[in-house]
Amino acid sequence: MPAFPDDTGDLARRLVRVPEGSPAAVVAARLLDLITSGELAAGTRLPPERQLATTLEVGRSAVREALTALEVLGVVDVRPGSGTYLRGSLSELLPQTLSWGMLIGRRSTTELIEVRGALEIYSARLAAERMPEDAVARLGAHLARMRASADDPPAFVDADLAFHHELAASVDNTVLLDLLQIIRSLLRVWADRAVEDPTEISRAVEEHAAVHDAIAARDGDRAASAMAAHMLTAGRRLAATVAADTA
Repeated sequence: MPAFPDDTGDLARRLVRVPEGSPAAVVAARLLDLITSGELAAGTRLPPERQLATTLEVGRSAVREALTALEVLGVVDVRPGSGTYLRGSLSELLPQTLSWGMLIGRRSTTELIEVRGALEIYSARLAAERMPEDAVARLGAHLARMRASADDPPAFVDADLAFHHELAASVDNTVLLDLLQIIRSLLRVWADRAVEDPTEISRAVEEHAAVHDAIAARDGDRAASAMAAHMLTAGRRLAATVAADTA
């Protein structure tokens, strides 16, 4: 596993002294700034408590509390006798830290649904222009799996996610892909329960089929329109689920 750099390079210099009297939360925030910079690989071992306390000029108890908080957030993995390790990549960590920070309320979720819709529509347009033929074939396979899972909502949701991931992954834009993955992760607690009615599942299948057919025909306008129609109904279903949970 990679070890945290222990030289005097940029990463070390970013761990500056914490202002006097700051609580463990400030230590956690400083560590999060570094961790979410994207410069550390998954599995990187962080410096030991003693070194962090010396660098940040705080007590070891503050460092210990901060690391405990980050472990609860799912950002780090504390292994007694071994050390503290970064759990995942930036795109995997952000949904966890953001979801705890936001504890997504109704307003935040509504805004996320709107942003997701815009990104999915743009992604569909790009896919019609850029998606390789083998990816179009895989998109069709995901659609077929959705049809076959009409009586199995959990399997349908998995196929639905695979369809959207395939579409976004094919447009050669990692920022777009990461943003969609983050938003989907934040919304998944509700999305998994938003499509359970057989009529809604059947409608969702046909909406996805329209997107697939437009992409296969290399018609960007039609792909965007088909995805917009799908996002409208999917967004309404998701918003209704959220409203029921937060009422």
